[in-house]
Amino acid sequence: MSQGSYFTPKGGHPGQDQLLTGRAVFTDAYAVLPQGTMMDITTSCLPGWHGMRMWVIARPLTGFAETFSQYIVELQPGGGSDTPESDAAAQGGIFDTEGTLELSLDGTTHVLTSGSFAYLPAGSNWALHNTSEATASFHWIRKRWQAAPGVAKPQAFVRNERDISPNVMPDTEGRWATTRFMDPDDMSHDMHVTIVTFLPGGVIPFAETHVMEHGLYVLEGKAVYRLNQDWVEVEAGDFMWLRAFCPQACYAGGPGPFRYLLYKDVNRHMPLTL
Repeated sequence: MSQGSYFTPKGGHPGQDQLLTGRAVFTDAYAVLPQGTMMDITTSCLPGWHGMRMWVIARPLTGFAETFSQYIVELQPGGGSDTPESDAAAQGGIFDTEGTLELSLDGTTHVLTSGSFAYLPAGSNWALHNTSEATASFHWIRKRWQAAPGVAKPQAFVRNERDISPNVMPDTEGRWATTRFMDPDDMSHDMHVTIVTFLPGGVIPFAETHVMEHGLYVLEGKAVYRLNQDWVEVEAGDFMWLRAFCPQACYAGGPGPFRYLLYKDVNRHMPLTL
């Protein structure tokens, strides 16, 4: 099973001679942000950080996807923050796609390299810096942790994708697998982050329709993805953002693996009051 490269946006700005026709779309069920939307003009920064810029690719929207935010952060050499998170109720997941990062987490230092994932429980004391001489980039997924009776807060952990054996989906002859950063049986987690891999010709053979919200960032390859009633071509660097109950399926297009970083909300009662 492939554990290959991770597409990382570089920004820049399109020339005046470029056609403005593109693949970006926002509907009431899903959105697609193609890699070409991640230009210099669409970046922003955060207080308490230095040497950074980010693309916000998901944020809670009433009536759409309401549970999470997701950033792609570019960190220059020497850049970072000692106070990265301003919301004590927010848990986080960091996935390193390029470069080396130094993570201080509750008094322990971890070195993150390409493929590393760090889970940051709500209320953690953490800091993140790029101590190398090259630019680093990572995804930062944030969600407010939802407590449940008899359930303790999840423990922090750091893992690299390359050290995790993918779980092959049944009856797929190895064409569809998931690399799971969280243990699906651990009820303390109310969000899962995984890497989904399809080998050429692999498919989701039915229209998945479920309550979980999704963020899908394409790390590698290309596919035709079914979103609600539409078939959409996607490639490395594209982001798909799905509200609850948006039907989805896909055909992996080849010639290499099609892989994406997946977020979903799980393991909690549905709130009955707003």
